[in-house]
Amino acid sequence: MPTCVYIESLVDHVDSDVVIKGWLYNKRSSGKIAFLELRDGTGLVQGVVVRGKVDDEVWNAVEEIGQESSVIVTGRVKADARAPSGVELGVSAMEVVQAVDGYPITPKEHGTEFLMDRRHLWLRSSQQHAVLRVRSKLEKLCRDYFYERGYTLVDSPILTPLSVEGTTTLFSTDYFGRPAYLTQSGQLYQEAGAMAFGKAFCFGPTFRAEKSKTRRHLTEFWMLEPEIAYATIDDVMDIAEDFVATVIQRALVECDAELTSLDRDRAPLEQITAPFPRVHYDEAVKLLQEAGEDFAWGSDFGAGHETLISEHFGKPVFINRFPTKIKPFYMEPDAERPDLVLGCDLIAPEGYGELIGGGQRIHDPALLESRLAEHGLPAEPYQWYMDLRRYGTVPHAGFGMGLERLVAWVTGRPHLRETIPFPRMLGRLEP
Repeated sequence: MPTCVYIESLVDHVDSDVVIKGWLYNKRSSGKIAFLELRDGTGLVQGVVVRGKVDDEVWNAVEEIGQESSVIVTGRVKADARAPSGVELGVSAMEVVQAVDGYPITPKEHGTEFLMDRRHLWLRSSQQHAVLRVRSKLEKLCRDYFYERGYTLVDSPILTPLSVEGTTTLFSTDYFGRPAYLTQSGQLYQEAGAMAFGKAFCFGPTFRAEKSKTRRHLTEFWMLEPEIAYATIDDVMDIAEDFVATVIQRALVECDAELTSLDRDRAPLEQITAPFPRVHYDEAVKLLQEAGEDFAWGSDFGAGHETLISEHFGKPVFINRFPTKIKPFYMEPDAERPDLVLGCDLIAPEGYGELIGGGQRIHDPALLESRLAEHGLPAEPYQWYMDLRRYGTVPHAGFGMGLERLVAWVTGRPHLRETIPFPRMLGRLEP
């Protein structure tokens, strides 16, 4: 009896009869020979059907079935150095599970909106498939990095009673008669995790109700957020630097096949090694002004500013010690300059912008209480957060990284919408 196998393992079954359960990705024929491009989620393989060597029923089915028909194919694996998979399949039998006619996404060009409306089907295309396999592998690499270094995963809640990144970008809902919000970040809960475990992290969905249509924004995205007790802003930059360099270099190996499929130029990624330049906010402002930008001290950087700064250095660059007024309430002030906070952003090269944001957190209870009041935040929902300063407070720090920006950078995708299975953007809630 033929063995049922996945396409990715066909090279281990040369000269054997196998069964492939999958879908028809594409088809072409030449007289008495039909070439079926088959997929099963693990790869693609060409199946060759020769009229006269299969039953008439099989040949007729081959002629009739359309793109994305689901099929169970039996055949002999043959070595073929010209094929991307290294093999081809000599088809001897085929069962049609469902014959499809009129599959909407054909090999021709389609507009972005057309494809986004059919995202549930677009996932099957070779490029989208490759991007999401990279995403899957990057998620594992990110988790492995922190597990290997003794961090404990502490899952943060999605429904919360408070704001982390400002009240203007909150999605609100009713929680049994109380106001609740979709989390903007798991950071505050990771601070509790750091006080319990020393080193903690979370990796989950976060939400920002930003009315933005730029290629760098989603309303729902995934954040990796480590938090470390007895840590400073310099510790955070050290950890983030090693994390990014390590994950990128591992990704070049783990995602080699997908990056090849995407025609990603590896040269810029191969140069991502520590150390990264560290630039004071004042220096970054001066750099922009000398480049002719009309940029005022105290302003936050836009996408164009971040691109200009990263191009100047040619690799990821930390900008640190930002003006207090443009950073969240929990940031520790710079002891030498109270108008600054100990915050840092890591800017990715090639125009991918802010990859990581982090810094040192306020650990003094009186100062934190005053900052909550300055930002107009209600005291009651933050009482548990204040407890972290009342009972064993210590200096601590951490950062957050948006997974989709990392995926976009590694794969070379121009827009975040292709880096998450089902993107949520302004005006898009389906599919």
